[in-house]
Order: sequence, then C-alpha cells, then structure tokens
Amino acid sequence: MSFSTLDHLHMAHALRLAARGLYTTTPNPRVGCVLAHGERVVGTGWHQRAGEPHAEVYALRAADALARGATAYVTLEPCSHFGRTPPCADALIAASVARVVVGAEDSNPKVAGQGLARLRAAGIEVETGLLRDASRELNVGFFSRLERGRPWVRVKLAMSLDGRTALADGESKWITGAAARADVQRWRARSSAILTGSGTVLADNPRLTVRPDELTPLGYQENEQTHAATPLPASTPAFVPPLRVVLDRRLRTPAGFHLLDGEAPTLVLHAPAALPVDTRFSQVELADTPETDGVLDLRAILAVLAARTCNEVQVESGPGLCGALFAAGLVDELLLYVAPVLLGDAARPLLNLPPLTDMARRWHLRLSEQRQVGDDWCLRLRPELPAG
Repeated sequence: MSFSTLDHLHMAHALRLAARGLYTTTPNPRVGCVLAHGERVVGTGWHQRAGEPHAEVYALRAADALARGATAYVTLEPCSHFGRTPPCADALIAASVARVVVGAEDSNPKVAGQGLARLRAAGIEVETGLLRDASRELNVGFFSRLERGRPWVRVKLAMSLDGRTALADGESKWITGAAARADVQRWRARSSAILTGSGTVLADNPRLTVRPDELTPLGYQENEQTHAATPLPASTPAFVPPLRVVLDRRLRTPAGFHLLDGEAPTLVLHAPAALPVDTRFSQVELADTPETDGVLDLRAILAVLAARTCNEVQVESGPGLCGALFAAGLVDELLLYVAPVLLGDAARPLLNLPPLTDMARRWHLRLSEQRQVGDDWCLRLRPELPAG
C-alpha cells in the first residue's frame, strides 16, 4: 500500500500526540489522532487517561462540523466495542469522515479488525500500516500483554566501564550521575510496575517511586521513533503511579523499610509456605506465587502481572534476579547506564548467568539506541536467543 508524503506527516503528528500519554494511559495504549483536509489540520486529540475519551473523540470535538469529509489519521485501530467509553469507530462514522488511515491494528480480541470492518461497512475508505512499527513500539507493552500473555520486561542496570554494579560490600550509590538517575525516573513513569527482589531491598532499602519534579526536560532531544526521553507536557494529567512489586520469598523485608510504607501501590509476592506473623505488611498487598526448585516461578509472576493489566515492567534489582530473568529468556530489553568510572575486579558483576561451554553460545544483544545522558551513556539493547 502506498502512502503520500502528506500521509506520513500527519501520522507522525498523531504519533507525537500519542506520546503525550506515555505516563498516563496505562493499562490502555497510547493513541493519537489527527483530522485533516489535505494539508489543513482541523482537529487533533490524544488519549490521556484510562476511562476518559479516546484520541478520536478529542479530535472530533476539536473539528466539529469540519470533520465531515476529512481524513482521520489514527495511530491504533479505532475501537468497536463498548468499554468505559463508546466505540470510536461509531463516532467516526457519525461524523462522516471520508477516510481513515490507521497505524497499527489492535490486538485486543474485542477489537482485532472489527473496528476496521465497521468503518468499511459504512462506506469509509480505510488504509492500514502507516508507521506501524512506530505505533507498536510506542505501545510495546500493550501488544506484549495481549499477544504473548506477559508484560514487556525491561531490565534497568547501571555499571562502571569495567562492568561492575557495586563494590564488594554492596555499596552502589552512586555509579551514575544525576542526569542518568533523572532519566530512570522517566522510564519508571511509563512503566506499569517496577519489580525488585528481596536482596536489593535489604541492601539498598529503595523507594521505587516516581518523583514528578524530575519528569521535566533536561536538554536532550525527543526521539520520535521511541519517545524514550519524552518529557511530561504541562497539560498532561497526573501520571498513573507504577505498582511496586517485591519478590520476597520468605517475607524478610523489615518493618520501617520504604517499600512497606504505603507511599505507592505495592504487591509483595512470597512462597506459599511463608505467612506474615506481624503487622509489617499492613499497608501492602500480599500474594503467594508458585515455586520452582526453591525459587519463585518467574513465568508465573509475569502471568500474575499480565492478569493485573501490567503492560511494561521495569526490573531494578541485582545480578541474581536480573541474571535469572535473562537465563529464562524473559528479558525483552536491557536499559544500561554506563558511567566513566572503574570499580575493580573485586566489585560485583553486572549479571549472574550460567557458565558457557563455548563462545558459540554467548549471549547476543542488539543495540537499538545509544545516547549520552550527562557524563554517562545510556544503551538500550534487546537480547537475541543464544546460538544453539
């Protein structure tokens, strides 16, 4: 299918609008819409928050009568079912748009082509696939949950140039600089959940919260393909706080630790045999999860989070849990901050991985983005299956 240069410009505009919902739409996808007559844009909109109007509705409201005969550029297939809002396909039909150009098809079984079919049945010209990869990338967790039954798993790690994450005694504050730590806040804010293990909790007593005052521009350019560094616009509604998830098999987290303070929604997953014997966990949710060989079953944990409509899960933990996720083939992306410092060979490694018998079985990662953040570098890498 051939799209014009103007089609590409309007869909790129719609994608930039969709990215405004990066921190606020979970569990819904980020969607943007542009209504245009040729070069003239008559209405724009973006989905701001779950339960509120979708992008098409905002764009139609802005266009009013000018929507008649217009082309609608929508980054995701218009919905065709009644959820918390009416079907957007019906709204486009009622507004008498002439053409609808869609970025990506919706994998939600309640939609899955039905929105497109409804538009075509009403006599509207429908074309799909314009900047599809960019639309899917913006909603990578949404598609992962619907198509694979588990969230998109992003592991965040910071290391020295010699591949170390902490001193031998566990001290790790701070390997990277303030700009890199602020960048992590943005990745947290776009995540549905932040996952850590009890070892990291005991060593660092982390908060794993998002600090809204750091969701502001720090001087680097927006990446229109990934929107990795998109700042929170002033007009954006408050972000949805990510769920804090703690893997605490034996319920070892001490009273008074930050993750038990109720500051953000928190889920503590433990072994079936572990039962709380005091009030330490009164402000968090507890749930048992299956074990495999004496450790919590990671696949079962991701299934639990998918059932809770978690799209993107950011893992902030040590080499043990992060290595186990890699070894199980459950890591989709590595967000790696590299600081220009050396910690020495006695310091702790990046990951605990099974030993390799030969170089042919080494772990391969594909670099998808690299950028300088303050004095540090941020690399985004996506694992590929080991050879053999």
